[in-house]
Order: sequence, then structure tokens, then C-alpha cells
Amino acid sequence: MSEPPIAVTLKLDERALPAEEFEHVSARAGLIAERRVKREEALENFGKPGRDEVAFGSLFAGIAKRAGWVHHMKLAQLRHDWASIVGDVIARNTWVGAIDNGVLTIHAKSPSWTTQLTFMLPELREKVLERLNGLDIRDIRVTGPQAHGPATRRKQYVRQNMHYRPQ
Repeated sequence: MSEPPIAVTLKLDERALPAEEFEHVSARAGLIAERRVKREEALENFGKPGRDEVAFGSLFAGIAKRAGWVHHMKLAQLRHDWASIVGDVIARNTWVGAIDNGVLTIHAKSPSWTTQLTFMLPELREKVLERLNGLDIRDIRVTGPQAHGPATRRKQYVRQNMHYRPQ
């Protein structure tokens, strides 16, 4: 027993099938052609005047603000520009620590650099606030190793060399 043609089984109009299939193929071909044209136009216009470079920067700034990165980015900017703010010599002996509750901490290698930076605080505050516009910095603290007097050095010597053990 032979089966009837599929068009009869599915109750399709055989005369309309090629037209329906052609519409589908031609619509797809039209989309592909539109995409090709848009891609070629984009390649031709890349880098030409009139393109808005600022839009990408503002887009990134918006993403950074929503994600809470602004604080970290400003601190990284300060660390990067530290030598231009305080000068090369001071920058080699000091570094930017962190911002915690509106207090910017700057670390120094020695007590003398701590003192030097402490004397520069008014000028430093002005420059830092200018560079970190938008951050709430209420105070700047300079920290460094503490200077020790002769009594402290003597105690350290005794502990290291005489095997002194406090009871």
C-alpha cells in the first residue's frame, strides 16, 4: 500500500509551498545583507571626526560610580601622581597608604621624612584635595617609624645579646 504524498497528508497547498519557502529565504538574505552594509559602514567611519570619544569615558565613569570603584580609582590616581605632587626625592621616601573614614594616611620611611612631610601638610592638603576632587578627605596623617632614645636602644641590645628574659 502506498502512502499519499506528504503535502496531501499535511493538507498543504503545493502551489503555495515554493512561495512560502522563498519568502523565508529572501527575508533571511535581506537581514544578512543589512548586517553586511552596517558592518562596512562602521569600518569606513571608524576614527573619523564626529565620533564621540567622550561617550565611552562617561560610560565607564557611570559604571565605576555604580560599582563603588570611584574611591579606589581616585586613590590609585593619587598613588600614580604622588611624585608630581610632592617631588621625586620625597616620593622615593614616602608613599600613600589608604583613606579610612575621611582620613588619608601617608607613610614615611624614617622619622625625619615624617617630620618633613608634616611641615608640608597645608600645601600637601591643598594639592591632594585638588587631585581627589569628589572624595571626602577631612584629615591627612603622616606615619613612620618612631625614633628611639638611648634607653630603648640599650634595652634592645640587652635583649638580643644577653638573652634577657623578662619575668
